Amino acid sequence: MIDISVIVPVHNAEKFLGRCLKSVIAALESVNGEIVLVDDHSTDNSARVMEDFQREHLKLIRVLHCNTRGASAARNFGVARAKGRYLWFIDADDYISSSAIARLLRKADKTKADLVMMGAERIYSGGQKDYLSPVSPKESNYKSRFVRYGMGPWQVLIRRKWWIEHAFSFKKGIIHEDMELMSSLILYTDKFVSINEPLYFYCQNPESVLHKEKFSPHIFDIFPALEGLYQKFVEANATEKYHDELEWFFIWNLLIDSAKDFGKFPEGKSGFARSRKMLQKYFPDWRKNKFLRQKPLKLRVLVRLNYLRG
Repeated sequence: MIDISVIVPVHNAEKFLGRCLKSVIAALESVNGEIVLVDDHSTDNSARVMEDFQREHLKLIRVLHCNTRGASAARNFGVARAKGRYLWFIDADDYISSSAIARLLRKADKTKADLVMMGAERIYSGGQKDYLSPVSPKESNYKSRFVRYGMGPWQVLIRRKWWIEHAFSFKKGIIHEDMELMSSLILYTDKFVSINEPLYFYCQNPESVLHKEKFSPHIFDIFPALEGLYQKFVEANATEKYHDELEWFFIWNLLIDSAKDFGKFPEGKSGFARSRKMLQKYFPDWRKNKFLRQKPLKLRVLVRLNYLRG
């Protein structure tokens, strides 16, 4: 039995892939695991990097080629072929600590967890760093915080059998594929634990779609992502229980986070009107949100100004 399948979607990542793979290989030194590399139509030398590493680590690395484009499809493709008891989705431009996998598996096996969330260090292109803390199950309202802030797919170890039983998958064709799914995972389990230390190093890539200086229509993927997330709460009969949390999640992602992208480009200005329409549809009384009202005045003013823009 393989303990863990580390799934890495690879798209034009030749600059960073070697660093990523070296870190995962080191972390698997004392663990029975596999690395599943899924080539997502790379046009650079990523394929050569993958093949070179595979030749050196034949028993450890598998290289797969996905017919459908996008990180979502690549992750789904990898899961369908994974053999490990646990899954970890890692991005090709990031890396992990040498002790990460052993520690995550020990925690998972000890607690029989479906999800093990970890801390992560975010590293900006200019060298600045900040810490992304995990949700602690010791908090009485930990599910509330989980829903409000969500997480990247790379910040959690997942029990594969549980994932398959619930038929989870990433939405294809959009760049906010993790947002559409990850915040809803906590609705399906009480077996959740966390490790409050940075085991993952998330490197912001200036070449990624959301950080490029050139406009991409993918900035509007926030809308189908949020619609998909809301539908998942409908299916779980959880929209009323987590109304305030979902409302805050929409406010943050539409009027703060995505608003920065809409304002960068003339082509993005229509995003403000679409944000208003979405909030009016799902959360017409959003101004009364209890989590918004707890925020500093400066942020509350910014939110209201962004709501009126465009």
